[in-house]
Amino acid sequence: MSLQTDSKRIIRWGLINFYRNTVVSIASILMMTVTLTVIGITIFLNAVLGFSLVQMQSKVDVNVYFYPKVSESQIMDVKDMLKNLPEVASVEYVTEDQALADFRARHSSDYLTLQALDELGTNPLGATLNIRAKEAGQYESIAKTLDNNSSLTSGSSPIIEKVNYAQNKEIIGRLTTIMHSVKTLGFAITLFFIFISLLITFNTIRLAIYMARDEIANMRMVGAENKYIQGPFMIEGLVYGLVSSVITLVLFYPLTLWLTKTTQAFFGGLSLLQYYGDNFLQFFAILVVSGVLLGMISAWFAIRKYLRK
Repeated sequence: MSLQTDSKRIIRWGLINFYRNTVVSIASILMMTVTLTVIGITIFLNAVLGFSLVQMQSKVDVNVYFYPKVSESQIMDVKDMLKNLPEVASVEYVTEDQALADFRARHSSDYLTLQALDELGTNPLGATLNIRAKEAGQYESIAKTLDNNSSLTSGSSPIIEKVNYAQNKEIIGRLTTIMHSVKTLGFAITLFFIFISLLITFNTIRLAIYMARDEIANMRMVGAENKYIQGPFMIEGLVYGLVSSVITLVLFYPLTLWLTKTTQAFFGGLSLLQYYGDNFLQFFAILVVSGVLLGMISAWFAIRKYLRK
């Protein structure tokens, strides 16, 4: 008998088992749909938290304050040096005049401060470089580079008055910890629900196998090969995974549509519906592959004891 004929027979009996065991099939699909939904929600949760952390990270920076009257060419040299660091995402130059204007805007309601500034008659503020790192954990390395760079002097005098990394260090440290915790938590949650799914699907398919135990015993007695016994249940598990993943993908559309306004209001414009649409192929691949693997692996473990001679 050819391989093609064998495959067709195995697939046909797998589909027959799927339709014949209607109650068990529905139970398996429902259980797997719940599990795949939770896996999908975990992906959405990671996306929401990741988006929020990126928003938070974009508001954290390190500022380099130069002494007044430091020449612009010296500041540009420092800027070029920083831009060449692999940790640095961007460097913004704020002139002395812009620094003064920003200071006045921040203290627009503080009359005494503005009056004292006017009495000075000169601009007491130097230019500033605002540095954004690619990752929150890289600010310390940038600050150390500035501290250890012997070229940041004019003659024997330093040109940098202050680097405010120490003031932001606690905030940056907390942000870094949160980012690592979110990644670890998301991975742990995903593994947990994969285990639960395997357990549930295994027991559900084992029930279907138990119901067919007499048929399996007869097949063993007449010398049927393992592939004819195991194959149909593997196909049955595959169908459970396919149907469950399609149902889950369909359910996510109204769910993301319903939650979009909430996420846009609370998470700085993040649209779950748009995220789902933009990453649909990724969701499709993850859920279909997860469903098929969970169904087939569960079926493989469940039928093993019936294959022992």
